[in-house]
Amino acid sequence: MKRYSQQTRLLFAVDCIIFGFDGQELKLLLIQRGFEPCKGKWSLVGGFIQEHESAEEAASRILKNLSGLDGIYMEQLHTFSSPSRDTVERTVSVAYTALIDIQKYKQPLNEDFHAVWFPINHHPDLIFDHKEMVDLAKEKLRYRAALHPLLLELLPAKFTIPQLQQLYESVYNTSFDKGNFSRKVLSTKLLVKLADKDKLSSKKGAWYYKIDRKKYNANFHAFLNFVPDPHVQRNSTL
Repeated sequence: MKRYSQQTRLLFAVDCIIFGFDGQELKLLLIQRGFEPCKGKWSLVGGFIQEHESAEEAASRILKNLSGLDGIYMEQLHTFSSPSRDTVERTVSVAYTALIDIQKYKQPLNEDFHAVWFPINHHPDLIFDHKEMVDLAKEKLRYRAALHPLLLELLPAKFTIPQLQQLYESVYNTSFDKGNFSRKVLSTKLLVKLADKDKLSSKKGAWYYKIDRKKYNANFHAFLNFVPDPHVQRNSTL
C-alpha cells in the first residue's frame, strides 16, 4: 500500500452524544470506560474507527456494541482535534448526536459497560473533552428547539402543558413562568385540546392535548422564536 511520506499517523475515533426523553426529563447516555487511561470513569459512548469503516458506520457499530441501542439516526456534530485531547496518543474524534424517545427502544442497555441514562444537567464528571462535546450538543439542541417544535415529537400521543413545560425546562436547565409558557405554546396553534384531564398530578387536573399533525406539517416554523433567546439563561420567565 502506498503512503504519503513524512506525514504523521493519527488515530480516528467517534463519540456518540445520545439524549433521551423518558417521559419525565431529558437524559444523557453514558458508559464506564473499559480500558486505561481512565478505566472505570464515565464516558460518552465512543471508540475507534476501523480501516474498512466510514465514521457513520463506526458510530452505529460502537453505539450498538457498547450500549445495546440500534437503528438510531445520528447527526454529525463537530470534529474535536486538539493535540492534547487524549493523554495517550494523538486522536481526532468526530462527535455524533441524537435525540430519542427512550420508551420507544425496548432493548435493554448493555450491562457489560454499565450503560446508564443520567439527567442531562446532573451527570458525573466525564473523561477527556467529553464535557465540551456534551455542552456543544446541548447548545445546538437548545437553538433548534427554540426555532422548531422538535421536542413535541418526544411526547406521548396525549400530554399536558405541564409535561411539555417540564421537558423544555429540562432542555434549557431553567424555569419558565407557568402562565406565560402556557399562553405561548397555545398561541402556536399546533395543539388540540382533548376532552379528558390528567387528575393524578393535582386535584384540579390538567387538560390533555395532542399535536395537530396537519398544522404541524404545514407550518413547521410556528415555534419560531418560541424561546426568545436560544442561549436562554437560568430563571427565565419566557
